[in-house]
Amino acid sequence: MPECTDNLDLNQTFGARVRRVRERNGQTRPVVGGLVGRSAEWVKGIETGRLGVPRLPLLLRLAEVLGVDDLAELTGDERLTKSSYSKAAHPALPAVKDALTSYRFTTADADPEDVDDLRARVQEAWQLWHGLGKHRTRIASLLPSLLVDLQHAARHLEGVDRRRALVSLAETYHLAQLYLAFQPAPELVMLTGDRAMTAAQDADSPRAIASAAWYMNHVFRDAGERHEARVDLAMKAADLLRPDETGEDLARWGLLQLAAALSFAKVGKKGDSQRFWDRADDAARRLGDSYAHPYLIFGRGMVDAYAITMAADLVQGRAAVSAAEAVDVDGMPSATRRSFHMIESARAYSMQGEKVAVVHLLKKAHEVSPETARYNLFTRSAVADLAETGPATIRSDARVLRQELGLSAAA
Repeated sequence: MPECTDNLDLNQTFGARVRRVRERNGQTRPVVGGLVGRSAEWVKGIETGRLGVPRLPLLLRLAEVLGVDDLAELTGDERLTKSSYSKAAHPALPAVKDALTSYRFTTADADPEDVDDLRARVQEAWQLWHGLGKHRTRIASLLPSLLVDLQHAARHLEGVDRRRALVSLAETYHLAQLYLAFQPAPELVMLTGDRAMTAAQDADSPRAIASAAWYMNHVFRDAGERHEARVDLAMKAADLLRPDETGEDLARWGLLQLAAALSFAKVGKKGDSQRFWDRADDAARRLGDSYAHPYLIFGRGMVDAYAITMAADLVQGRAAVSAAEAVDVDGMPSATRRSFHMIESARAYSMQGEKVAVVHLLKKAHEVSPETARYNLFTRSAVADLAETGPATIRSDARVLRQELGLSAAA
């Protein structure tokens, strides 16, 4: 796990801190430089002190690539956090935080809600998450009561009904984790990931454990956990499934292969990344081109779209653009995922210096899912930069988008 900033050595230079985090992550200078849009020599210049602290948009991008949530870990100034600069906190964050951190010790007299009814509420919440419009806002209004009712059911039910309630509780924690992504509350992301895994294990459900492992992989990656631990978790969970017997198991098994592929790509291991992507690709092929998991969205479109992310993380800009050009995300049954993969396509084009395409794709991503774009760090940093330094032909569009994202001109 990453070192706590409470133990930060204030005498270290900015460059020394960057190097410490990069080496802790197992990332090379070429990988970090490529992901930031700079060269390995640029990274070396930062780490040796030949170059100073970059301007804010580039600093935010560097922090994102290094998996740093608190800029103090790089700058040494505890007042400098990504959240304080990006101002990306959702208005309902305090209410969601309160729901996650409030503990109820008294035994309620009321009987728990019927498990089928609770399950229907969870399914509705997932539909809202993947639907058009302000998905974070809608989910935030449902999470507090849903968590309370599911926790109550898990405490008071027994046998099969209790296990079913625990599976639904795990899925609700996944929703909470997704809501908290790109929010200034990294400790809550870890909390929801761990609680989801605990609920899945208590339910003794291999499928629920597999889903929790997928989401914990995102937690570990954001926290800077080494890729070996992420892959080990994914493979142990995959071993619990029976992908040759049911489509439900095959989808979750394929999802975990994709998790491993993404973990290897993040640290520049191309061969291993491709090997696991091929496994996910095979699972998607066996499920059929029209298949998409109801809430995990695993399927042909998701596997193809993540090829963009993998190529970008491997600093293969041309391959990332080629993957982006080959993927049609319009058929993906999730507005949030369509928007995310459009943003990843924009990141690919950004690596190739194609700024017109970047603005076009980010505008589309914002139209499809405003709150996906609004809270995405690449979107915010790219728009802030292009609004000031982009070509004249797109600068006005970038400034309009900057205003729609709620960014100030000084961001």
